Amino acid sequence: MRKRLVVVSLVIGTVMAPVAWADPPSGDWARLRKCESNGRYDAKGKYYGAYQFDIDTWRSVGGRGYPHLATPDEQDYRALYLYRMRGWGPWSCARKLKLREDADARSKRIPTYAESAYIG
Repeated sequence: MRKRLVVVSLVIGTVMAPVAWADPPSGDWARLRKCESNGRYDAKGKYYGAYQFDIDTWRSVGGRGYPHLATPDEQDYRALYLYRMRGWGPWSCARKLKLREDADARSKRIPTYAESAYIG
């Protein structure tokens, strides 16, 4: 009877938080926040928060309460959600800054919180 030696090898990869390949880079989001609200997540006036949401738009992407009272992570998530629904259209500063849309703009693909984590 012959003995066989069986070698099993495992490859262990690095697991990273998923980021949609097509979403705008974090630098674009930082420039947008700077233009819209001077980067202030607590900004309030006619519009609210870092991305200057109006209440109807905030609620259209599932936001509750007032945007400026939401955490930065929540505001970033809702901004990415809005971007995937309507592109840069809702933000006048995006036109001023000449931000370009990519494959996820208007894709209607609902993001996860992990996908929006890179924004802030």
